[in-house]
Amino acid sequence: MRVAGARRVVVTGIGVVSSVGIGAAAFFDALVGGVSGIEEISSFDASAYSVRIAGEVKSFDAGQCLERKAARRMDRYAQMAVVAALQAREDAALDLGALDPYQVGVLVGSGVGGLWTFYEQTKILLQRGPARVSPFFVPMMIPNMGAAHVSIALGLKGPVSATCTACAASTNALGDAFEIVRRGDALIMFAGGAEAPINPPGISGFAAARALSTRNDDPLGASRPFDVDRDGFVVGEGAAVLVLEEREHALARGAHIIAEVLGYGMTADAFHLTEPDESGVAAATAMTRALQQGGVDPMELDYVNAHGTSTPLGDVMETRAIKHALGPAAAKVAISSTKSMIGHCLGAAGALEAAATVLTIHNGIIHPTLNLESPDPECDLDYVPLVARRAPVQYAVSNSFGFGGHNASVVFGAG
Repeated sequence: MRVAGARRVVVTGIGVVSSVGIGAAAFFDALVGGVSGIEEISSFDASAYSVRIAGEVKSFDAGQCLERKAARRMDRYAQMAVVAALQAREDAALDLGALDPYQVGVLVGSGVGGLWTFYEQTKILLQRGPARVSPFFVPMMIPNMGAAHVSIALGLKGPVSATCTACAASTNALGDAFEIVRRGDALIMFAGGAEAPINPPGISGFAAARALSTRNDDPLGASRPFDVDRDGFVVGEGAAVLVLEEREHALARGAHIIAEVLGYGMTADAFHLTEPDESGVAAATAMTRALQQGGVDPMELDYVNAHGTSTPLGDVMETRAIKHALGPAAAKVAISSTKSMIGHCLGAAGALEAAATVLTIHNGIIHPTLNLESPDPECDLDYVPLVARRAPVQYAVSNSFGFGGHNASVVFGAG
């Protein structure tokens, strides 16, 4: 239930770095067009690996957007976070110099942090000895540095934090940032997530856990959420940052309001390190709490951006969760999975999917779930298969569920 007197929070800017496009417009146009960013891995020689496909951002060059010396002192995930934040600032038309820097903050999540840095510096340690390890190893590797670099790059001195809740990290970042603005601790928050896990330890670790698709000969068809032939997720990378702003402040400066953040819910499965609770009850409770906080009745909900990983257990669990949370409304709500096109971007997934959700509301078009050719009988809801659908979307929810049983949902409404 909405709290009387609580401040309203709106989205006024979006920045995106993804395998299907850099920038919010390019990203959403690709999703609507059913463009997949999943290809053979090019960032390292994966020929000997059981999994050789991923959703890489092949066109990303941090040196084109950032000062090169500063970029060299950031892991790839942090570079992506800063670039997305710079885009979000521009999209929001924010003059940060005219604002009290203590009223503007950052909350950027990452499930892994600087995995490329960890890998490269461990190789140096083992091959060349401890004296050759970079003094920047730790500050490039730790998962709060995406948020820290955004605050430094933009000169933001308000609440600055980082979430590290596996694949729910950036949905938690958005929800926590929403609460910060809502309770009056900041006027504006740059919130989202970043991840760059496509490297030897990242791919081999998830492959060893048997979590990944092995459709190496069919990259475009490998991520197939809710399809009976799905065999695991595809690792992706990228970043997204949304500008969350107190509504009256946004109106006073004439900002373009893209959508409104209405509610946030989170729970834990308390079940297993990597497997979801198949009942879906805990995940459903996160959705229900977000809807209740936002004052949205399940029958009013138009769209769910699903966690939709393309894993055998996860997709069935989420279907059950949606049914638990929405009751009869589950049969009429439109659902789609962004991961069918960009893969699973781990800690950045929730932010990228929230960006897709907000743009869905704003544009009145729902992107498809790619590769959903033969629906699993246990996944029997409307997943908008194969092609986009034009439809007015007043209320939408974005779901994220992470290893360790972290569940998080954010509800958005038309601005």
